[in-house]
Amino acid sequence: MQRAALFRGGDAQMAAGDLGELLVPYMPTIRVPKSGDRVYKTECAFSYDSPDSEGGLYVCMNTFLGFGREHIERHYRKTGQCVYLHLKRHVKEKVPGASGGALPKRRNAKLFLDLEISSDLNSDDFEYEDEAKLVIFPDHYEISLPNIEELPALVTIACDALLSAKSPYRKQESDSWEEELQASKHAKTLVQLDNGVRIPPSGWKCSKCDLRENLWLNLTDGSVLCGKWFFDGSGGNGHAMEHYRETGYPLAVKLGTITPDGADVYSFDEEEPVLDPHIAKHLAHFGIDMLQMQVTENGLRDNDIKPRVSEWEVIQEAGVKLKPMYGPGYTGMKNLGNSCYLNAVMQAIFSIPEFQRAYVGNLPRIFDYSPLDPTQDFNTQMAKLGHGLLSGQYSKPPMKSELIEQVMKEEHKPQHNGISPRMFKAFISKGHPEFSSNRQQDAQEFFLHLINLVERNPVGSENPSDVFRFLVEERTQCCQSRKVRYTERVDYIMQLPVAMEAATNKDELIAYELKRREAEAARRPLPELVRAKIPFRACLQAFSEPSNVEDFWSSALQAKSAGVKTSRFASFPEYLVVQIKKFTFGLDWIPKKLDVSIDMPDFLDISHLRARGLQPGEEELPDIAPPIVIPDDPKALDIDESSVMQLAEMGFPLEACRKAVYYTGNLGAEVAFNWIIAHMEEPDFAEPLVTPAFGEVASSGAAALGAVGLDNQPPEEMVAIIISMGFQRNLAIQALKATNNNLERALEWIFSHPDPEEESDPSLDTMDMENNANANILADTGSEGPRIKDGPGRYELFGFISHMGTSTMSGHYVCHLRKEGRWVIYNDLRVCASERPPKDLGYIYFYHRIPS
Repeated sequence: MQRAALFRGGDAQMAAGDLGELLVPYMPTIRVPKSGDRVYKTECAFSYDSPDSEGGLYVCMNTFLGFGREHIERHYRKTGQCVYLHLKRHVKEKVPGASGGALPKRRNAKLFLDLEISSDLNSDDFEYEDEAKLVIFPDHYEISLPNIEELPALVTIACDALLSAKSPYRKQESDSWEEELQASKHAKTLVQLDNGVRIPPSGWKCSKCDLRENLWLNLTDGSVLCGKWFFDGSGGNGHAMEHYRETGYPLAVKLGTITPDGADVYSFDEEEPVLDPHIAKHLAHFGIDMLQMQVTENGLRDNDIKPRVSEWEVIQEAGVKLKPMYGPGYTGMKNLGNSCYLNAVMQAIFSIPEFQRAYVGNLPRIFDYSPLDPTQDFNTQMAKLGHGLLSGQYSKPPMKSELIEQVMKEEHKPQHNGISPRMFKAFISKGHPEFSSNRQQDAQEFFLHLINLVERNPVGSENPSDVFRFLVEERTQCCQSRKVRYTERVDYIMQLPVAMEAATNKDELIAYELKRREAEAARRPLPELVRAKIPFRACLQAFSEPSNVEDFWSSALQAKSAGVKTSRFASFPEYLVVQIKKFTFGLDWIPKKLDVSIDMPDFLDISHLRARGLQPGEEELPDIAPPIVIPDDPKALDIDESSVMQLAEMGFPLEACRKAVYYTGNLGAEVAFNWIIAHMEEPDFAEPLVTPAFGEVASSGAAALGAVGLDNQPPEEMVAIIISMGFQRNLAIQALKATNNNLERALEWIFSHPDPEEESDPSLDTMDMENNANANILADTGSEGPRIKDGPGRYELFGFISHMGTSTMSGHYVCHLRKEGRWVIYNDLRVCASERPPKDLGYIYFYHRIPS
């Protein structure tokens, strides 16, 4: 075996024995990765440098963190760690053979078994050469690998274990519900038969039986066959698997799951669901255009909608030649599998100067003061993402020669543009049952989740989330006594209802609905879509109108009465986020989307919605809280059975549903559902509801029940209810005092105010602000009050996030931002100048205040 060379400045050599002596002082700092250790060998902790980058990646042999060339010295100075494993991937054109083809050449292929291969590369023309070496700081001694004979055994074992370690994102933490899918080994080399098979848009049936559900398209020969049989009697007859055993054709895609964002692909050979990076090409072979496909509720119909009105086509500006954008602020983000909601929100967030200054402007300080494990620090990961998006380092235009070659060869040279936010997503979603999964999520909920984390992790004297915060004045009036109560709360999003009754094309909508039902019944292609056209002013009017208060208790009458509530802006934020409430729940409790077109204005004036406070002639409701009576007999508990049944129909145990509804104060199935998600791992989750302490409290305190003054100690009955939900006593008392002993609002207060004296509980972290539909964080009761940036109520639109699909559980998100006088579309990795920004189809809109 050739002796390894130890380089200093590239020209010094040492004998094998000298290598061992050189490493002796560093042996105590060299560790062998154990089970559970995370090895970050694909991404720098402070940047998006990787082994593909020009300087490669340095992996600490003690902490297993990766660092790019720009940040390795910082880690060495901070920790004193001297030994790093340097990884570098070289991409080269293959050497042509005598027949004109490329020679299959691959060196050191086993060094990076788990390193991702860029899908931009044409494997017929390029090859990878992977290189690894030990580097000793501060003198940058280099030891080439492999070097089994010359290196001490511990070092050799450590290097081998590190090089063969799986990606830290391959298997998520135990609290994640899903594992990340990996690209199939057959995807790049899949052979497709030129047999003329074309798959129709609907009417599929298994070619070996009469089943029309759970059908799979074999990507080699185009056979449509049924899937496997399930224990509950559903599924199919297993003809797709039989076909694989007969032919060896490995990959199949499930019909009805194909969307522009991907599809469900299964590998019979690898015996698991997989990713197919070339799925669009493989489907096009059988005449399927992914851009026109969309999932329906029953999975039986796909691209019957005309391209010119399809939501997917319009929002993504398909069919229009878009000019790619490069440079600072024009960096795309890789879709990690249904992570487009995260990509869209973060692109919008880092287009705001306050967030740029807070994280990118303070980047050196944040990095210098980051903990020893920067992968677990929120501000470090925010600064890293902001720098990745705004520096332009990962968005470089191809050279002129490369452009010419691309045109000549009609193919893409390797480009490593864009960033992969794996580390950011892993941290920001940690402990959250939804965001830590690979399922599609609601961008609005993720926005609130992000703001919650920004609030908890301040950076500098000003919190950048202050630009979104505003005060809402709620005026509640007793319809019988005509007395009123004014309260204030904090909010971050203006939610606009969709005024469907104000549609300007009602006749067309009625005609379309009749034709659609006839087509579905006859299994014919659907008619051309007619989308409801809603005036924006109607939505704004619906927002400002009074709404009925359910189960209102009037302190003036000391009895239940009819009440109405009106909301106004007590302050206007610097940046106004407007959500169009397109999503609702159907009778089957499945989220559904209203497909509407709203003429959102470029300039918005909501000055008329400014709150005015108590008006002359108005009389305030007395400050008296309603009495709460807890029955001695648990069997007599007042539980909303309709909410219980809604939850039970979703598959949860009946007793767990009863407890969920009871412990959330009969506030509805949605709030109870959140309780179930937070408590479903508890051992007594499905046990019957037992409340022995309540009877004792009620009997001992019955005489004290009745009207309770606001200045008095909160009633023990209310405190007991909150404690029974798992919260600490001091937090329950604090919440009740802060909300005038209002049980419902006390729960909202708890969800948005973690106990400062106790260590934050993970279950609270996952049920915080995002569980409140409006992020209704109550105003801080301290002397200073909440931080707001009040000003005029005149705004200009600078961005919007659009959703494609039938519900928040599926589909795709795209972001449009106005930069340098033009609109730009951010569609994951693709960043282009927008030609037709679909402002009428957005879901979340971002406005900035117009200076007065």
